Amino acid sequence: MANKVYNSAAEALDGLLHDGMLIAAGGFGLCGIPELCIAAIRDSGVKNLTVASNNAGVDGFGLGVLLESRQVKKMMSSYVGENAEFMRQYLSGELELEFNPQGTLAERMRAGGAGIPGFYTKTGVGTVIAEGKEHKEFGGQTYILEEGIFADLAIVKAWKADTTGNAIFRKTARNFNLPAATCGKVCVMEVEEIVEPGQLDADAIHLPGIYVHRLVQGKHEKRIEQRTVRKREAS
Repeated sequence: MANKVYNSAAEALDGLLHDGMLIAAGGFGLCGIPELCIAAIRDSGVKNLTVASNNAGVDGFGLGVLLESRQVKKMMSSYVGENAEFMRQYLSGELELEFNPQGTLAERMRAGGAGIPGFYTKTGVGTVIAEGKEHKEFGGQTYILEEGIFADLAIVKAWKADTTGNAIFRKTARNFNLPAATCGKVCVMEVEEIVEPGQLDADAIHLPGIYVHRLVQGKHEKRIEQRTVRKREAS
């Protein structure tokens, strides 16, 4: 069996990066972000990237790092409201945006991973989302055609995995890491802990190792996107 474990994100991405590629990135808000891979992509200097991700990170963290270095030419996202640099680049015409309803984006990734080139959905009918897309009626209802996402590379982050790539995502991180991992021609996964085969409960595995090509273990920063606390009550 081929060794999937690499010593660093840079090593795991070696030979996979090129200008103009499409990358599917996992993460939800600031949860489950493949930050080690993002840093390695920044350091590689590749440019004109298209990135499919639920969000664009925040200023100085997550995909916001690649926006600041001007390596991203287009984002395919559903929520981008926490990144001032993203807003500046988009409003100035420096950055392209393909806006997707959140469920549609997740399904486009899942469809790509399942080899499905397209599907029909009611979400977005009658809005700007539907402009330029095929419309079709089913049961008297109008649907629009959305295309599956087939990425050149998927970068995702898991909580725990074995050396074959069987992985467990923790809580909210499961949302987009799972479909993103499946839709890439190659999937590089960073993990908080790598264990030996057989040490994970088979019924707890979210992603089979067949989808994962390269693994790297590392330390990850735990951030809170919006910290909300109540005022201390007077004693």
